[in-house]
Amino acid sequence: MNYIIFGGTGFIGTHLANLLYEQNSNASIWNLDIVDPSKLEGMSEKELQEYTTIKHWKTPVVDGETRKSSFVYCDVRKSIEKLPFTPTSEDVIFNFAAVHRTPGHPDKAYFETNIRGAENVCAFAEKYGIKKIVFTSSIAPYGAAEQLKTEETLPTPNTPYGISKLVAEKIHQTWQAKDTLHRQLTIVRPGVVFGKGENGNFTRLYWGINKHSFAYPGRKDTIKACVYVKELVRFILWNVEKEDAYNEIFNCTFEPAYTIEQIVSSMKKVTGLTQFVPYIPNWIIMPIASVAKCLGSPMGICPARVKKLQISTNISGKKMAGCGYIFKYSFEEALNDWFNDNKKQWLK
Repeated sequence: MNYIIFGGTGFIGTHLANLLYEQNSNASIWNLDIVDPSKLEGMSEKELQEYTTIKHWKTPVVDGETRKSSFVYCDVRKSIEKLPFTPTSEDVIFNFAAVHRTPGHPDKAYFETNIRGAENVCAFAEKYGIKKIVFTSSIAPYGAAEQLKTEETLPTPNTPYGISKLVAEKIHQTWQAKDTLHRQLTIVRPGVVFGKGENGNFTRLYWGINKHSFAYPGRKDTIKACVYVKELVRFILWNVEKEDAYNEIFNCTFEPAYTIEQIVSSMKKVTGLTQFVPYIPNWIIMPIASVAKCLGSPMGICPARVKKLQISTNISGKKMAGCGYIFKYSFEEALNDWFNDNKKQWLK
């Protein structure tokens, strides 16, 4: 039996491989990716940009540990073949391969990787009779809006990334629908995923507080649905271990979701930061953003960006909370575990 992780070099894929190894050190764990993780460590920013689209690499691997998967070069935009192992019908596929930073890529890149990749991964599963797939989607298919979104909410994506992820979901669902009695499909739509190697919103928030460069922009009650990466991969494996066939979609987030003020408060408490975080009302920040736009938007500041920061990612995690899965971490425990992974020096 093989655990096949498409996009396994990345943040979530690395943590999944760690958990698989923790549960069974003899497991065959394969990382099929276009980025060889052994080449990333120690690269300069210029070298990173020449090798991959990753601009600022932060390793998800804790100091002193090693990766738990075997790397195989694989471009999901092309037919998947000539692998150094023999796939079997008992294997499990985790499809994390995606172009996901948004904005940041040409529109075509999202569709080419996320849609063509879904087609090729499902064709690979079909070829070898593999019956279990986990697909990591996104909350982007819901579109940007303040209203609460459940798994039953009609998706209305408004970005190329969100559109491509929704289409990719449908491709995986079509694969499962061809044999509903035997095929198992889990689609997860995580909120903001944080943890070791995230290099995203929570990392930037921590350093913004640390360096006195973060302020609440216009409101403190913006909801930011989030999930700890180690919780996410535990939930994924909990689903995979079920023997029944199904087609399920889960929002993956703490329930209820936290506001930005609650997140900042917990982050400061866990890490020992004492910096004051100011609040800048809209009647001050919007004129400043307008002036910044006229000056070329230094640090990305412009009215559209400020408005985006004020829109909640108001995602319901009730289905995940009520499905029988037991969370291992509270929000503060998750932050503390991440802090420990960085030897209690910082969050990154």
